[in-house]
Amino acid sequence: MLQNNSVLAQLKQQIRETTPRVEGVIKATDRGFGFLETDDGESYFVPPPAMKQVLHGDRVEAILHEEGEKTSVEPDTLLETGMARFIARVQKRDGRLAVIPDHPSVNNVLKARIKRSLDEASIGDTDWVVARLVRHPLKPDDRGFFTQIDELVAKADDPAVPWRVTLARHALEQECPEAGNDWPLRDEGLTREDLTAEPFFTIDSEKTRDMDDALRIVPRDDGGWSLTVAIADPTAYVEEGHAADLEARTRAFTVYLPGQNVTMLPEQLADDLCSLWEGRDRPVLACTLEIEADGRLGDYRFFAATARSHAKLAYDRVSDWLEGQGDWAPDEAIGEQLKALRDLTEARSAWRAEHALVFKDRPDYIFDLDEAGNVLDIRTEARRIANRMIEESMIAANACCAHLLAEHVGHGIFNVHRAFEPEKAEAAQAFLADQQIEVEREQLTELPRYRELKRHLEGRDDAWLDARLRRFQGFTSMSAQPGPHFGLGLTAYATWTSPIRKYGDMVNHRLIKRVLRGEQAPAEASQALTEQLTERRRLNRMAERDVKDWLYVRYLGPAAEAQETFEAEIIAINRGGMRVRLTANGATAFIPAPLMHSDRDKVAIDDKEGRIQIEGEERFKLGDIIRVALTEAREETRSLVGRPAD
Repeated sequence: MLQNNSVLAQLKQQIRETTPRVEGVIKATDRGFGFLETDDGESYFVPPPAMKQVLHGDRVEAILHEEGEKTSVEPDTLLETGMARFIARVQKRDGRLAVIPDHPSVNNVLKARIKRSLDEASIGDTDWVVARLVRHPLKPDDRGFFTQIDELVAKADDPAVPWRVTLARHALEQECPEAGNDWPLRDEGLTREDLTAEPFFTIDSEKTRDMDDALRIVPRDDGGWSLTVAIADPTAYVEEGHAADLEARTRAFTVYLPGQNVTMLPEQLADDLCSLWEGRDRPVLACTLEIEADGRLGDYRFFAATARSHAKLAYDRVSDWLEGQGDWAPDEAIGEQLKALRDLTEARSAWRAEHALVFKDRPDYIFDLDEAGNVLDIRTEARRIANRMIEESMIAANACCAHLLAEHVGHGIFNVHRAFEPEKAEAAQAFLADQQIEVEREQLTELPRYRELKRHLEGRDDAWLDARLRRFQGFTSMSAQPGPHFGLGLTAYATWTSPIRKYGDMVNHRLIKRVLRGEQAPAEASQALTEQLTERRRLNRMAERDVKDWLYVRYLGPAAEAQETFEAEIIAINRGGMRVRLTANGATAFIPAPLMHSDRDKVAIDDKEGRIQIEGEERFKLGDIIRVALTEAREETRSLVGRPAD
């Protein structure tokens, strides 16, 4: 018998080795069938019976079947499930418990049990929960899907569902950190200069409570300026290794969502003791920058100080006053500084446009909510002069921080951005050549050459080209070592101006203080920390996007019902249709191919080129501004659907 089993096992192994197989990720559709997409871009059909054995997002090894010209795959081995931990809604039917994953591509009803430590009576039908997959039909000895409910996220009727569900989905904290009330100012061995008589001011949004930065500017006789940037100093209260420090390290950033902030530091520190409130003395870490009349950065000096904000200003009021609008006006001393800071900003912007790079201004979208979390309005907030004044001041201060850390420490927390990852540079070069733009590889990988290329491309003002190039571009990451920031066009960039809301800035504060004390620097930040900071920033941005998508669907439901039209920019094209962003409010909507023409066969989509033809004529391409009529607002998937209105 044992011999027979051995022979059978050998036979199975031989069959396995001789059967053609492929590896990839399952992509489900709403029509029962699916696709297996390989890492090298190949796509294979998965028939409906085989899809019952897998879930969207599963990485599997599959058997390849070829019948004439038809090719399909049959998932055979689970390599990694795409649903290890997921958000779901509870389904209770006839005493049976199940969960339905909250995912636009998964509508399976999965049998479930409740974790022993949870009270089953507290979990009702349609409540929101965190669940995990404990059985999978492709696992040995598992006959079907089975899940366990690990956590109740929100009751079905909780008005905070969009926030609670989103934070739970990304495993982010729901509440601000707890802390004691005793926060004495630490003796750090630093001499603090007294700046309390100097007329510093802050410029923030009207409702901002965690104010990190205050400014003082003095015009020089030679046409330049002395700009002092005073930054809140949480490390004056929070010692490295303290419980609040460890919690801040875990959180990495304050999470900013419409209607809710989840702070990185305890609120008593973030919104009170550290925040640079008008009229209150605060410990700060400061830097005085000498800026030449042409916008060049000159010398700089970091130092510890005690400062007091003499005015809490708001972006819109400052912009209105500088533009000669509105009836608000600052006092004379602050007003003279605002004019000087405006002049400095124009000089710095011009210098960066010539010697570095300047981002295109994009509007912010502000959500006005009532107490219950309902959207009253979504306002467009343009990047006006006051926003640019703060932005230019912070970029200059952070460039000085990067220089100091690189020169005196050799490491820190740096923001590094490669325009094109090395593995994508060749493809980007080939793409540009196809557009009759001949570039050398060094123009994609070396900062001075890239600056020239970027200015040349911006001069073309080609939205399609810009959108296509973004496919090849890299992302900003955190690094312990100095490196170029291609997006800003700077050789190094390290932020220290937002320590209340960014843990990396707290790390840099501690390093700057060591330089001021003449101490040897500690070991550089671990790769684990820089990777965690990068990942946390990614999760925070996804959480912000997800909450906004939920609120957009609720807010634009009546517009979809009325099939209201909007101006929109085409931001993505895939084989199923195109995605657009509404310029009035920032919402994104999907336009499926069948809504572009009544005969789907007459719609030809080239997703690699980012172009769409209808009846043989090009109608849409990436970057185009078009009119769109909303047709559906689907809260269950937090998605808007539209059609071309022209």
